[in-house]
Amino acid sequence: MKKNTLFLGFALMALLFASCEADDTSDIVININGAGAGAEIENEIGGTLSADLELDADTTYDLTSALIVEEGFTLTMNPGTVVRATPGADVYIAVKQGGKINAEGTSTNPVVLTSSNTTPNAGDWGGLILLGRAPINSVAGGDATSTSEIGGLPYGGSISDDDSGVLRYLRVEYSGGAADASSENNGFSFYGVGNGTTVAYIQAFEGKDDGVEFFGGTVNASFVAVSGAQDDSVDWTEGYTGTLNNVYILHGIEHDKGIEADGFNSDIGNNSNPLYFSKPTVSNVTIIGRGSTASSTPEAIRLRVGTQGIFTNILLQGFDEGFDLDGDMGDSPTGQGVIDGDLSVTDVTFIDVTTKLKNDTEFTFDESDFIIGDGNATGTDFNTWGSGWTRN
Repeated sequence: MKKNTLFLGFALMALLFASCEADDTSDIVININGAGAGAEIENEIGGTLSADLELDADTTYDLTSALIVEEGFTLTMNPGTVVRATPGADVYIAVKQGGKINAEGTSTNPVVLTSSNTTPNAGDWGGLILLGRAPINSVAGGDATSTSEIGGLPYGGSISDDDSGVLRYLRVEYSGGAADASSENNGFSFYGVGNGTTVAYIQAFEGKDDGVEFFGGTVNASFVAVSGAQDDSVDWTEGYTGTLNNVYILHGIEHDKGIEADGFNSDIGNNSNPLYFSKPTVSNVTIIGRGSTASSTPEAIRLRVGTQGIFTNILLQGFDEGFDLDGDMGDSPTGQGVIDGDLSVTDVTFIDVTTKLKNDTEFTFDESDFIIGDGNATGTDFNTWGSGWTRN
């Protein structure tokens, strides 16, 4: 349908001015599709917010550049809101320390962040980035911070219950555009996000890089779906210590690990004596691979760089390896976690998995030291909680 830009009467001009006063982005352009009653309004959004901004389902929003939510301001997305991102790795939404996002959809009317391409592809745009003031193990000392891969924004601190807002019934599609060879967007990036933040019923769909990644922090996430991530589906590093409950992962043709977990970030030079190791609590997980004899069958879960973690009720299907533990007796003592009881799996079911446990840690332990209750897991009931708002 033809799109016309119009000069509007007083009522619509008031809407225009109200929109501009609600943030400090680049100019918002209001277009009308067609003419007459019931015409659809489109807004172009991007830039840096210096006031609250509320989006709703009655308007289609085109994200044309990075949208940055500054400290003290809130980005609200009501049920059914759709944001279409212009292709580009520098097109993303970032919520800085002290800023908030309230993206609250419903099971029948989710919030959707997607690509504006007619034929969308993984990596079309960046993704959603939250940055908080919760602890990370890559820096020492109170409120010291690190900076994010994308945007160079600060994160980390000493506020475990830091609150970055609410994500509920939110789907991020076709994300993961790479800014350069070492800086890649994910579907959801949680940088030092605190457990005062609500994260429930989120999906990363068809992303180029990781689906959901945690860079330290304490945030708890439940009912997490990742479908078709071309790198790791769920990733953690930098001392992440939150909980993950009810996670569903479905591999596409291009993929890497279901879960890749690091105790600390070995890429940024703190690879000796970290303040502490990552140790999340992970329960009710289903990871479905491409089959144990498929041409590309990496491990379902890779645990490395000293990570710890308590896993319960894990169902793994269609992999060459179930758990691959990597490390050494020096800076990356992943195996020590097994011996000390800080890294374990209780109730797991392997379906079409060739090798249940691969130990590359330099520590000696038996499979029974790591796995208790082989064959007892049922995984997560994705068919129930994922119905109506997710894509596969």
